[in-house]
Amino acid sequence: MADQRQPMAGTVEVLETHRFDVAALEAYMKGHVADFSGPLTVRQFQGGQSNPTYYLQTPQREYVLRRKPPGKLLPSAHAVDREYRVITALGQTDVPVPRTYALCEDPEVVGTPFFIMECVNGRVITDARLPGLTPADRAAMYDAMNDVLARLHNVNWKAVGLADFGKPGNYFARQFHRWTSQYRASETETIASMDRLIGWLPGHIPADDTTTIVHGDYRLGNMIVHPTEPRVLAVLDWELCTLGHPLADLAYNCMPYHLSADVMEGFEGANLAPLGIPSEKTYLAAYCRRTGRPGIEDWDFYVAFSMFRLAAIAQGIMGRVLEGTANDPNARLRGERARPLADAAWAILAPRAA
Repeated sequence: MADQRQPMAGTVEVLETHRFDVAALEAYMKGHVADFSGPLTVRQFQGGQSNPTYYLQTPQREYVLRRKPPGKLLPSAHAVDREYRVITALGQTDVPVPRTYALCEDPEVVGTPFFIMECVNGRVITDARLPGLTPADRAAMYDAMNDVLARLHNVNWKAVGLADFGKPGNYFARQFHRWTSQYRASETETIASMDRLIGWLPGHIPADDTTTIVHGDYRLGNMIVHPTEPRVLAVLDWELCTLGHPLADLAYNCMPYHLSADVMEGFEGANLAPLGIPSEKTYLAAYCRRTGRPGIEDWDFYVAFSMFRLAAIAQGIMGRVLEGTANDPNARLRGERARPLADAAWAILAPRAA
């Protein structure tokens, strides 16, 4: 039984701008969530998620609610319906995801569309260096993260009903256009390395045009880890998920190998063996073995592209900071990553571009 006297760690009272009629939600859940019974209490998860996320508790169970934020939004942004759809589809597979209960597209209930899913209890570890874990547990955690990503990319996306979830093929060209446009729209200063990336990347897209389900933000911080074991219980935050190139996910996941400790908690140049963290070469070999991929060519492109994309996202955040519209208290810190990310990406490509 859930203990209503102890608020869940990482939650706060619902922010004033994100409040809604709890009684209306409770009435909805009685009619749409199997075996639901109140009373219902609501708290909000901390953090800068673009989709407000709530912890729902009854005397018997715990749930999580994800909703579109209130206010005027871009038509394709904050697509909780897509997130619900992919999590529900993956519930048929061996990819660890929360169980989904209901999708409500009627904005009258809580003010915006939302979905309800299982609350998976465990640890959220945001630092890729895994401080506090033993070397053996670090090794096991990296192996588990690698295994889950391979499972995702091995899913037959047509068989689980996601044939129309994205556009197969030409992924990097489309992504490049999208993020270049967004970067230019929010550009607040000239970043020479970003300009170089924009000039070089589109003409050097690898010929490999594999299509899988891609998460879009695959990292430790978007996983629930078992409370005591180095095991992934659930992968969260599928907002950027689509059909795309699997090496985009893998390279994004491997960015800490190429970044310094002051940028995204990276460990570039560190002696990883005593820590239990596998080398990038070992990590890539394990992924290739699990997915049946014979090897990876043009790895520098994939890593640099991932950094370029994240730099564009960071620039967008900085644009909102300067406009005074950023909600995340850490927004300025995140926005300031645009330049070091772009610099790191160009340092990887510079030998080829010379």
